[in-house]
Amino acid sequence: MIDVKNLNEDNFFLYAAAHYENVNCYDTKEFYEDLNRFKYLKRLFSRYYLKDELKERLILNHLITLYNVFDFRAVTRMLFFRVDDKHWPILKTFLIFLNYMPEVVYNIGEHGDVRTEYIAVDAAIAETLRKI
Repeated sequence: MIDVKNLNEDNFFLYAAAHYENVNCYDTKEFYEDLNRFKYLKRLFSRYYLKDELKERLILNHLITLYNVFDFRAVTRMLFFRVDDKHWPILKTFLIFLNYMPEVVYNIGEHGDVRTEYIAVDAAIAETLRKI
């Protein structure tokens, strides 16, 4: 399995392909559909950030699907790489809810190692998730 020292735009696709573990995938179309979930999450996080419009169940669906088809550590790295750092509190809150939040996410592009204890939790999202 390929592992890259520092995840960046040049090696993201190769890293994702190397850590793709979907046993039900029969063609590249499914792989690309799963990769698009990163883009969908970015849009959903932006919508919440800009318009305070939260689609928590859709976000949870995308996150759970990603964790089901990619290696656990790899998908966490890819999420923190693809999601804007201003949206990390949103991401962190969902990952805590799913019990997927690590203490450190290693080698995320220009950010280097990310110590997640310094990322805030979004209280409004946490309250919404408690009601599920």
